[in-house]
Amino acid sequence: MDNVDKRNKLGEEPFSYRVSKDKKVFLFWNGRQVMILKGKESENFLVKIDKADAKEAQLIMAKITGNFKRGNEKG
Repeated sequence: MDNVDKRNKLGEEPFSYRVSKDKKVFLFWNGRQVMILKGKESENFLVKIDKADAKEAQLIMAKITGNFKRGNEKG
């Protein structure tokens, strides 16, 4: 996993999430909402995130939101 985050951007923990009462998962990047997961997607996410440590959780959220490997993100 060390080869995945060579510039240690995930070490800064830019991703976060919030779960609503109806089990929707809101994903945030640098405090901005970037995605909503619902249904089976949110269930799968919660199972994965529950087993992950902090760095793995950041990687999971980065992969789900997609397009975070090109280096053109603002922030």
